[in-house]
Amino acid sequence: MLIKTKKSWQLSEAQVTDETVFRQRRTLLRQMGFLGMGGLLASHAQAGVLDWFGNDKNSGSGAKLQRELEFAKATSTQQTLTSEAKVTSYNNFYEFGLGKNDPRENAAGFRVDPWQLQLDGLVDQPQTLGYEDLFGFDLEERIYRLRCVEAWSMVIPWVGFPLADILKRAGVNSSAKYIAFETLFDPKQMPGQRSRLGGGIRYPYVEGLRMDEAMHPLTFIAVGVYGKTLAPQNGAPVRLVVPWKYGFKSIKSITRIQAVDKQPPTTWNLAAANEYGFYANVNPEVDHPRWSQATERRITRGGLGSDERIATLPFNGYGEQVAGLYQGMDLQRFY
Repeated sequence: MLIKTKKSWQLSEAQVTDETVFRQRRTLLRQMGFLGMGGLLASHAQAGVLDWFGNDKNSGSGAKLQRELEFAKATSTQQTLTSEAKVTSYNNFYEFGLGKNDPRENAAGFRVDPWQLQLDGLVDQPQTLGYEDLFGFDLEERIYRLRCVEAWSMVIPWVGFPLADILKRAGVNSSAKYIAFETLFDPKQMPGQRSRLGGGIRYPYVEGLRMDEAMHPLTFIAVGVYGKTLAPQNGAPVRLVVPWKYGFKSIKSITRIQAVDKQPPTTWNLAAANEYGFYANVNPEVDHPRWSQATERRITRGGLGSDERIATLPFNGYGEQVAGLYQGMDLQRFY
């Protein structure tokens, strides 16, 4: 397992208030070869229950690896992780229904193995990754804030790898200006794709990033959450996480990543261009036409009185790292 050196925007584990159960998972298992673990992964992935972490007592002498919990430095106060129960039960995933609890209920039998992730377009080495290949990259754990356009937010520990790693493997050529993404289209498994449960948007769900956004080190491909493979409602088996943008940019259950030379269409921009821009950078000064974006409801455990209303930060608090990508742009126009 590759342990990266600490960057200026990373905080130590001690600076994050963890769930009790998560605090005990301090040691990453050595990378015994994730390809060799493929059968085990597949047998558990539908429920998202494979625990990649052991405890210190079982790790053995010399087997302990110091893991970095990555978190952008935005405030001096501690951040509280959203509970695993809430992360896996409060979801927007219209392919499985419109209610926050619908995805967990309607995705219970969702099959993730076999899986195919196609990398193509303006690349030197088009390729198709299978389910086991998704776990063959150097996996990291990162804690990121997730800010929904609906003005709620979470703090989530993801497991995965930088998007740049997979793009470099495909060899994106210089004529590519954007990266386009596409979600699985399978109406038999995804009821929202075949009925009004889907919210009236077009399927398959598509998203896109500018090339410099896609290659930015914060842009992350997640294959796990809370030390386990992704649950279907969280975008199993592979999803995008772009922490400085609203959550709808972080496309789930990806089946295609394509390098293109023109700005690709994106689902919510197609549905309502006046409400959902291509860039979708978190910006407290640009309100949604129907509500303010100045504050957000931070979800922790979600019980009565446990959430709090906090101020929304520009770029979701990652401005020090990403604001330079948009230097000179009118962020009111390119929202």
